Amino acid sequence: MSERLRARDLAFLTTETANAPRHNATVEILEPGESGFDFERLVALVADRIAFVPRYRQRLAQVPGGLATPVWVDDDHFDLDYHVRRSALPRPGSDDQLRELVSRIVSRRLDRSRPLWEIYVVEGLEGDRVALLSKSHQALVDGVHTVDLGQLLLDMSPEPKDLEPDDWRPRPAPSAAGLVAGAVVESVTSPRTVVETASVAAESARRTVGGVGRRAKAVSGALLSRGPARGPVVGPLSQHRRVVTLETCLKDFRTIREAHGGTVNDVILAVVTGGLRAWLMTRAESLGGSRELRAVVPVSVIDRELEATSLGSQIAAHYVELPVGEPSPLVRLHQVSYSFQAHADTGRSVAANRLAGIAGFAPTTFHAIGSRVAAQELRRGYHLSVTNVPGPQSPLYAAGARMVATYPVPPLHEGHPLAIGVTSYDGGVFFGVTADRDALPDADLLGTCLREALEELLATTTAARAPRGRRRPRVAKKPAGQGSRGGQDSE
Repeated sequence: MSERLRARDLAFLTTETANAPRHNATVEILEPGESGFDFERLVALVADRIAFVPRYRQRLAQVPGGLATPVWVDDDHFDLDYHVRRSALPRPGSDDQLRELVSRIVSRRLDRSRPLWEIYVVEGLEGDRVALLSKSHQALVDGVHTVDLGQLLLDMSPEPKDLEPDDWRPRPAPSAAGLVAGAVVESVTSPRTVVETASVAAESARRTVGGVGRRAKAVSGALLSRGPARGPVVGPLSQHRRVVTLETCLKDFRTIREAHGGTVNDVILAVVTGGLRAWLMTRAESLGGSRELRAVVPVSVIDRELEATSLGSQIAAHYVELPVGEPSPLVRLHQVSYSFQAHADTGRSVAANRLAGIAGFAPTTFHAIGSRVAAQELRRGYHLSVTNVPGPQSPLYAAGARMVATYPVPPLHEGHPLAIGVTSYDGGVFFGVTADRDALPDADLLGTCLREALEELLATTTAARAPRGRRRPRVAKKPAGQGSRGGQDSE
């Protein structure tokens, strides 16, 4: 029997527009080494692993008359070569050229008549490197029934796993009459589902009506998102994106943590705050009226009321007021630490090293769930989302090619032209910034400002290293025996 799309997943489809595509993306940089890595090897790798995520070979079938939400059915015309694509840069391709290519690809919506994902291999990078760019729709990856395919393509050793042959055959799709009959039965046996579906459908109808005119569209947008009406990083979206990436060293964040207390996660959020502050100042933004930017930061928690992911924890929204108006980097760090200490005191937090230590864990799925949480929090109002996910501190491999960098590319939500994703991996901390190309044309400068904010905090560690017995007291220290957030934690 076909599985029906859940009402909350339907919301990611009904609220999708050309200006706000609802997909997550990740850019991974590989060093092929002697084994080599090319398009044919990627196709073989995906074909080898896709059986573990059956939904990646399913499409959505609409119920006639809209009597119920769509159902997932096997794609009887599934074409792996359509979803796995080849691209290249003129050799030797630079990182700037790669980012420009990624920006153009993530700006386009996925084809809803097919399974909702794509993956690109980008050849021609300088240094004989190869890039993988994956896109998966927010309705596809929920972390409970389906994890991100990118998580399954990576191994902990260069030697490929020995897997059983895949003998998948598509099951026949239900007929129109069968879809209607299923909807009628469900309306009797599960009235709650019908109510939830009707609620989402009504929301979708309001959006459709809102598209008639500019004024009506503005009203429709207000119904969906009651976010901040004004601010330096709030505004309408265009159909174009700009992706900014930054690689930093995890050792630097740990040095700051050791000198000033808190956790690596606190330091990352303080760097984001300092980078935003410097960037806004270069744009001549008045910080007098924007002393703080409200960020939603998805965190891992243990909560009986929330649905657990396939990796055993839940993801919940945590709000942080980023003090961009504060000139002192240490005060910014302490204020961020204080915000997260309140979360740690609840006893619901999950240590980052616990997440990163789970066998088979990869950050891509948690970034996907984090973006879903940010979308669901739009009504509560915030300026930007910051998703910070810990990754393994040992190298991962794709068909023998070593992954040397991984950058999240978070989606943008209507009215929010900036989103930041962070992943730690194998001694590095990798920032991925998604910005609306028209609303924030100077987004490239934010990457420079983030690096300078890290250097500014590092400069404070020399003074903090007092002789033994006179060491600066730590702030935002975790209670004994308690874990930290779903972001980077101390070890």
